[in-house]
Amino acid sequence: MEKILIIDDSKDILGQLKWGLGSDYEVSLADTGTEGLVLCNKHKPKVVILDLGLPPHENSTEEGFRCLVEIIRSLPLTKVIVVTGQGERENALKAIQLGAYDFYQKPVDLKELKIIISRAIHLYGIEEENILLHTAAAAEGSKLGGFIGNCPAITKIFSVVEKVATTDAPVLITGESGTGKELVARSIHSLSLRKAGPFIPINCGAIPENLLESELFGHEKGSFTGALSQIYGKVEYARDGTLFLDEIAEISPSLQVKLIRFLQEKVIQRVGGREDIG
Repeated sequence: MEKILIIDDSKDILGQLKWGLGSDYEVSLADTGTEGLVLCNKHKPKVVILDLGLPPHENSTEEGFRCLVEIIRSLPLTKVIVVTGQGERENALKAIQLGAYDFYQKPVDLKELKIIISRAIHLYGIEEENILLHTAAAAEGSKLGGFIGNCPAITKIFSVVEKVATTDAPVLITGESGTGKELVARSIHSLSLRKAGPFIPINCGAIPENLLESELFGHEKGSFTGALSQIYGKVEYARDGTLFLDEIAEISPSLQVKLIRFLQEKVIQRVGGREDIG
């Protein structure tokens, strides 16, 4: 049974509501705001029925509004239905502005109140499910490098990502421009044993061909005009991590040969160098 809490200083109204709602809900009762807040934090009801005129200020709405604000602050999903007397529309509107779900006027009409409570619990369930779904999606997205989705095609990609991430094999990612190839690469990296290492992306199509080899493999001092010092390439910087080669089809055939040697033998030579570097 769903939990609801009734806060009202009238023993008669508490008894009436307990009798009218007790067969459908697990009902808790409080005749002061302080007691109501204690029960609210203890039972975390989905719905609170709150009278605005509570002791020690029965003739004003001060205590009722204090309880309303505190309930919404501590249990933001809980739906608060405020009780107002005839001619207190201004208080009802203020309560709605402060975050109350709805209001009803005395005298109590159980049939009407049950409808309001039923709608409130239904909305609570929708909001709770929405939060759970967003939390699950965020957790999955974090685990998969920000790649979020649940359609069959994306689910299949997730499955492949999880399989290849456990290996050290080179992975070829294909797809049209803008479809998320780098996101897939980052997802593989985030699930791999190399996730503590760097993720180094390089756009092979954006670097002039005469500079790309040095960018990938580095160069030795004096290997060409302007090479004033030894420079490490992206391959060395990605050691113990992941190297993502975007637009790899733009690499020239001569450089492809050197790249294949690196993929097969796991060694490189810097431009102008003679020593194999593993």
